[in-house]
Amino acid sequence: MANRIRNNPVQVYFSDEEIKSLNKRMEELGTDNQSNFIRKMVLDGYIIRIDDSLIREMTSLLRRCSNNLNQYAKMANATGSFYAEDIESIKQEQAAIWALTRKMLTKLSGL
Repeated sequence: MANRIRNNPVQVYFSDEEIKSLNKRMEELGTDNQSNFIRKMVLDGYIIRIDDSLIREMTSLLRRCSNNLNQYAKMANATGSFYAEDIESIKQEQAAIWALTRKMLTKLSGL
């Protein structure tokens, strides 16, 4: 044991569900050495941290746009007319949504 390369033990506790998930992932990889698998995942595994602020902003824009469209549809049904400024407002909201979509896709492609 004196010639051991890895001489710093780390003890980790898993729930029953976590152990099932661990075993499933090991099976998918085709390994049965739990220590090597955990070590490899800890040292070389990817950590992905997603900033969901853009998604929340897009959701907000979509909600506002949907609400506005519903209001415009009700007004058009009630009065039989639709105003040019309403159409321009819809175009601006759609442009904002598309700009945010492009920004999100650019960030996601960098992952």
